[in-house]
Amino acid sequence: MIRPYVLADTNWKHLKDTTFDLAILPWGATEAHNYHLPYSTDVVEGTSVAEESGRIAWEKGAKVIILPTIPFGVNTGQPDIYLDINLNPSTQFAILKDILQVLNRQGIQKFLILNSHGGNNWKSILRELGLIYPEMFLSFTNWFKVVEGKSYFENPGDHADEMETSVMLYLKPELVLPKKEWGTGKQKKNKIQGFNEGWVWTERPWSKISEDTGVGDPSTATIDKGKAFFDDACKKLGQLFYDISMADIENLYE
Repeated sequence: MIRPYVLADTNWKHLKDTTFDLAILPWGATEAHNYHLPYSTDVVEGTSVAEESGRIAWEKGAKVIILPTIPFGVNTGQPDIYLDINLNPSTQFAILKDILQVLNRQGIQKFLILNSHGGNNWKSILRELGLIYPEMFLSFTNWFKVVEGKSYFENPGDHADEMETSVMLYLKPELVLPKKEWGTGKQKKNKIQGFNEGWVWTERPWSKISEDTGVGDPSTATIDKGKAFFDDACKKLGQLFYDISMADIENLYE
């Protein structure tokens, strides 16, 4: 069935007489996810979350359009991991500038990046693009932070962990290797304590911090946990899409 809120599904016969208020761009990455998850994990998750959240917003009456997912992200810390594809932030800026030029020219002036990859950082890019397109409302969200993970999962992590493994078991179980193939996701810590406490940052050289490219123990992942987390995140995002779509961007504050 054609979903009119998904650009990849729809057609010119429908679009020539349609207008949208909000464009959503899922942005993922192509990278190793422990031994057991596919390189497309961030793309699968971001696309699925965007489309389900878009459905919820559309059925509420919001005029939203989900753009095709960008499959490559910032992977500057993984240059030696085979076929982890890197886009530099400057490349992301150029891509976004061109996309926003199209949307702005065609009257879609509300825009949201649905981020699906921890290495993508959008604040500086959107600040600069906001000066180029001051009439547009630019925003982003990390879908994996929309609901609190500790309410669903036992083991914290941030890459191919219990959460991501659970979500992929729900969305694409055929792409997840059997449990006997899962790595432990054990992360080596920086010897300088400040970096572990989070108030100072440096690039993590991925092959030095993890033997299996995972960060976080996936061993307790289940389909049911993945479904619950996915559904609750999409419900909250669907409301966000609706709220942005319906908002008067000239009168947002009170």
